[in-house]
Amino acid sequence: MSETNPAGTLYLVATPIGNLEDITQRALRVLREVDVIACEDTRHTRTLLNHFGIQTKTVSYHEHNERERAAELAARLFAGASVAVVSDAGTPGINDPGFRLVRACVERNINVVPVPGATAFVSALVASGLPTDEFYFAGFLPPRQHARRLRLAALNSIPATLVFYETPHRIAGALTDAREILGEREAVVARELTKLHEEIARGRLSELVARFSAERAARGEMVLIIDRHPIAGSETGEMPTTDIAALVAALEGEGLDPRAALKRAARELGLSRDEAYRRLVAARAQEKHE
Repeated sequence: MSETNPAGTLYLVATPIGNLEDITQRALRVLREVDVIACEDTRHTRTLLNHFGIQTKTVSYHEHNERERAAELAARLFAGASVAVVSDAGTPGINDPGFRLVRACVERNINVVPVPGATAFVSALVASGLPTDEFYFAGFLPPRQHARRLRLAALNSIPATLVFYETPHRIAGALTDAREILGEREAVVARELTKLHEEIARGRLSELVARFSAERAARGEMVLIIDRHPIAGSETGEMPTTDIAALVAALEGEGLDPRAALKRAARELGLSRDEAYRRLVAARAQEKHE
């Protein structure tokens, strides 16, 4: 291979997120020449490899076997093998397995080479029409509403465009919670990027709530992008006092004393300590009357 010292090299190879034309010539060459390709789903990756006539051996490498397989692959790399890691779509390591193996290689002084290409959230972000100078990628929001609202509240004070991955059956709930916690903001839902039914839906959070609540058949991988500021003049979101109490209780459960838990909760929620204390007192008073 043309890179320096190809033996014992780990390649992180980005694959298409939909349209097969989006794979690079370099990625195809690396996939042909490495000793083995580690992939989330060997059947899925074999479809891609067969399309381009690539016969390289594959092994599974996914969230359920990541710890054991990372050690095994690191040993093979240390012995001189070349390994490519791919995800089912996009760039490996972005909300996909990869970190453990990269870390193992770094600790063993094994060369790690990124082979860049498609990433769903980047493609969605640049086409969104929302600011791209500063953004915060937060992966998937929690599936349960209470945890999701806590997570959104913790992100409320970040002065950057917020970017998430989401699933079709949770998108309406995520949009609803975002509207209530973050306030009315401009947002975008991008789905099926680079595929036949690609869609980039733009509008206010309330408009997207109505749209995706009605679209029960919405399908495909989704990227949710939310502007950094509430729309001027709109009702701003405020975290429910009960959720603040739950966050403080959770921090106390982690071993923090009440004063430290309140201080950290205030910091995570972008509140002054006095405001956080006021809401906590209100929540506890509400609990006594329920």
